[in-house]
Amino acid sequence: MGIFSSIMNKIFHKKPAEAPAAPAAAPAAAAPTPAAAPAAPPEPVDVEAVLTQIATLKGGGGNWRTSIVDLLKLLDLDSSLDARKELAGELGVNAGPHGSAEQNIALSKAVWAALAQNGGVVPASLRD
Repeated sequence: MGIFSSIMNKIFHKKPAEAPAAPAAAPAAAAPTPAAAPAAPPEPVDVEAVLTQIATLKGGGGNWRTSIVDLLKLLDLDSSLDARKELAGELGVNAGPHGSAEQNIALSKAVWAALAQNGGVVPASLRD
């Protein structure tokens, strides 16, 4: 699993509610069974609200809105240079040398944009 997939899992992961077991029914006489309705698409996730809640539970979170390192740490993910290089490769970020402020800022913006493209509600202030 890639770094970005890990970020998405930490933010978007919701444990599905377990459906109660259906009682066993007596076999019906060759009656066709109706097709199940397709599942409703998942509700958009308010990314900033989820991350704010995580930061509150952890008693902080640093500057996760603008720092890719702080965002990764907030999500208990590897924030090392190698991990950020991998993330840059996944998201096609080629700004500045690896580990530079220029690349870290571009990487942070790319993460917000990718989260928005994948169903997250991300304020424009984080994407720009």
